[in-house]
Amino acid sequence: MGAGLVVKATSWIPVHRRHELRNLATKSQQVVVVAAVVGAVTGLFVAGFERFVIDIAYHHIVRLRPWVLAILPGIGLVVAVVSRRLISPGTDAGTSDEYLHAFHDRHHDLGWRPFAARMVAALATLGSGVPMGLEGPSMYAGAVIGSNVQRRLPRTFRDADRRVLLVAGAAAGVAAIFKAPATGAVFAIEVPYQGDLARRMLLPALVASATGYLTFVAINSTTALFPIDGTPHFSIRDLAGAMGVGVVAGVVARGFSWMLRHAKRLSSNRRPILMTLGSGAALAAAFTIARLMTGRSLLVGPGYDVVVWASDPKRSIGIIFAILCLRCFATATAVAGGATGGLFVPLVVAGALTGSIIGRAVNHGDLTLFIVIGVAACLGAGYRVPLAAVMFVAETTGRPSFIVPGLLAAVAAELMMGASSITKLQQSAERHREGASPELRLVQQHSDGSESPLL
Repeated sequence: MGAGLVVKATSWIPVHRRHELRNLATKSQQVVVVAAVVGAVTGLFVAGFERFVIDIAYHHIVRLRPWVLAILPGIGLVVAVVSRRLISPGTDAGTSDEYLHAFHDRHHDLGWRPFAARMVAALATLGSGVPMGLEGPSMYAGAVIGSNVQRRLPRTFRDADRRVLLVAGAAAGVAAIFKAPATGAVFAIEVPYQGDLARRMLLPALVASATGYLTFVAINSTTALFPIDGTPHFSIRDLAGAMGVGVVAGVVARGFSWMLRHAKRLSSNRRPILMTLGSGAALAAAFTIARLMTGRSLLVGPGYDVVVWASDPKRSIGIIFAILCLRCFATATAVAGGATGGLFVPLVVAGALTGSIIGRAVNHGDLTLFIVIGVAACLGAGYRVPLAAVMFVAETTGRPSFIVPGLLAAVAAELMMGASSITKLQQSAERHREGASPELRLVQQHSDGSESPLL
């Protein structure tokens, strides 16, 4: 009976149109299946990458003597710069920026040789304790895998957007490394634009995020990044306070983003080795200062332990503020020295430290709420991804109740951010609607000769 209803419902459609619809449905199914495979492959790669960096490298180096920890990041920077120059001369340190470049420029290919150079550099950078995250290389790896798979299947993707698997792979990389599938999908479609989304990529991104996440957790644990016991409560007063946290976190994100953009320009210096050696010395000095102040190695590694450290009510505002400044300085210095790593997690740490400071300043009893709100605000403002930031705190804490205060803080921080961003490769919503520049205005030609923009 159901089949008869479908036949009656479509009987008025011309035969050739029905054939086109069937082909479209078949191709859509093929695209989704391939996106799922790309997600699984990306999840497998990211699991191996994370296992090497964290379990093999980081967990061993944190046991070393402090003077070794002070100089090790500088050595990692030298290895990263030299490896990129030897494997693929002319390749820069960008990973997330490479995804954005390929998204907006149809002529920019994500080749395997630059990929190998950047991944070796990322292993050297992150494995030596440079204060950056694993999400940048993970996202880049997924984008490279997806982009190259789609290029090898031209018939399957003949009528599809050229960026479908690029976005799907990037989403899977983020979903896997953070064990947050919704965050991966939303971040991949939100980060290319300021104030807009790559909406037509949502379904493949969701499927790839799911399979990437499932593959990753099948190898590693499903434990949330920031597990929180109990259910923190908040009042109307706290919701108003969330907007205040957002304003301050937006200022912090804007300043940090300014530092990082200038650091990226410095990294293109004609004498990269001298810049790298100088960055290594500056990192050693910053590490020493932080070690003398706290007795702990808080300037080494991605910084998840720093978030836990900042949640201790015994810490003073002055010490936390000093670590916030030193962490931002260290990450920017590493970027200037040619480090290859992610900037998502440094924003998370900066937001957590900011929230912890504000929570202490207002003498609030629950620092957890302020820390989580600070993360959502600082991350959302820095990358201009308020939706992904709110999903991130909800998934990584296992507490969806943080969504409402997180949204308020993210909106306030976004307003404070203005037109700034952590990357210059994002397009504004206005520029996106106007078609940007001729080389970025991608057009699809239909069978009847008409054209429609793909962006």
